[in-house]
Amino acid sequence: MKGLADAALLAAVAMGSVLGASALGQASWPRRSPAAAILLWQALGLAGGVAAVGTLVGLGLPGGNLGVARSVLHAGTLFRAGAGSRLPAAFGAMPTLLVAFRLTCLAAGLALLASLCWVLVAASAAVLQARRRQRALLALLAHGDPKVPGALVVDSPSAAAYCLPGLRSRIVVVSVGTLQLLGRGELAAVLAHERAHLRERHDLVLLPFTALRRAFPRSATCTGAHRSVALLVEMLADDRALRGRPARELVSALVRFGTAGACPAPPGALAAAVGEGEVAARVARLVRPARPLPATAVAAVCLAAAVLVAAPITLLVV
Repeated sequence: MKGLADAALLAAVAMGSVLGASALGQASWPRRSPAAAILLWQALGLAGGVAAVGTLVGLGLPGGNLGVARSVLHAGTLFRAGAGSRLPAAFGAMPTLLVAFRLTCLAAGLALLASLCWVLVAASAAVLQARRRQRALLALLAHGDPKVPGALVVDSPSAAAYCLPGLRSRIVVVSVGTLQLLGRGELAAVLAHERAHLRERHDLVLLPFTALRRAFPRSATCTGAHRSVALLVEMLADDRALRGRPARELVSALVRFGTAGACPAPPGALAAAVGEGEVAARVARLVRPARPLPATAVAAVCLAAAVLVAAPITLLVV
């Protein structure tokens, strides 16, 4: 019965993660402390995925313990028994319907685990390929400009500013249209925003949520999580760009981008401004800044994130 109890607890964690994601997406406090909110989003995603896989595998294994060692033994017994008319030895004298139910749950759990791993690998490969293609194009089409030292300029009249993250090559790109659109202070604020993306590797923060959205394209929860985290990442970069700079420069730049209809970033890149709703939310936050969460609240969020991740892992390991 312990195995069923653990599976029930894991199911509760999985459902709680979904409900928590829905509540977090509608909450207003994440915009006060984007870094803490992003941490909680990551914990909800990891806990929900681990708990969902653990629930299905726990229901499928015939043992009374979800511990890793016992699970491996049962799974090994199951697959050594092979297919055929006789029931796998690991299931003993269970009724046929119960064996079918357990095998279905086990197969579903393993399929879900494989699917989550695959979409993460596929999303990573797609991003790397897109960035490689963009770097090759920039090597042919882009050039330097003394107005934006350390950045590349493309000869396009449209407003565009984005960055291409990477381990070795980290590039900030602006268009000629952006140079004509923004003043010196506004341009400096945009460059600081993009360099914050590069320095803190915000692309790695977004990657798992992009993979989840690809794995479950019809899931409102996954789509909402990706949208929320993407906005929080932009707000976090805004906060970094404001260090030592007046907010009005970044606000003015975002408004100009929004008015001019900024071009979306190419695949694998992070843009300074995408989507009217996103820009409006960022401008409103910069114009009417709210006080960040107190240190005690941030500590509570971090503790909640740690407990969320530790709970399903503990049930699976112990």
